[in-house]
Amino acid sequence: MSPTRKWLPGRASAVRVGVLLWLTIVWLTLWGDLSVGNLVAGLGVGTLIMLTLPLPRVPVSGRLHPLALAELIVVSSYYALESSLQVAWFAIRPAPPPVSGVLRVNMSMKSDLVLVLCADVLNLIPGTMVLEIDRERCVFYVHVLDVSSEAAVDTFYRTTRRLERLLISAFERPAEWRSTRTTANPEVNP
Repeated sequence: MSPTRKWLPGRASAVRVGVLLWLTIVWLTLWGDLSVGNLVAGLGVGTLIMLTLPLPRVPVSGRLHPLALAELIVVSSYYALESSLQVAWFAIRPAPPPVSGVLRVNMSMKSDLVLVLCADVLNLIPGTMVLEIDRERCVFYVHVLDVSSEAAVDTFYRTTRRLERLLISAFERPAEWRSTRTTANPEVNP
């Protein structure tokens, strides 16, 4: 390592600073008062949290693609709004509640981080909740509010596939991916 490289902040340092700033912002928001004392206390509490409750390192490979991320944000916001209206309609319509069920979704993501982001995006869509993730087989089990027809099930799968494609294109394009994860069973290819 060159002497100049030693002083440049790396990705890990940038993440630590970002987490500390985020924790400080949360502290300030909870107190509802922007003052020097609250800022210093937020930095202190954030540092204490980071030292006493460290998060495990998540291997990150590839790079962020801003245009694909912007499309992902727009599309997932649209799906969340559309689902909210659907759930509201189910609540006020003069009919029995829809048939709900658990559907299995096979995913093709390579990164644990992107897999968790996908679960988070699916959980943000009203009417769906990821119940279980089988990482070895890369499978989600998702509770879906409406599985009363083939069209409703197909719509769910189309939505999930589109979100998966957008997440892969935003975070783990195949040309940039190098696997940092090792599996217990090398024959399993997620």
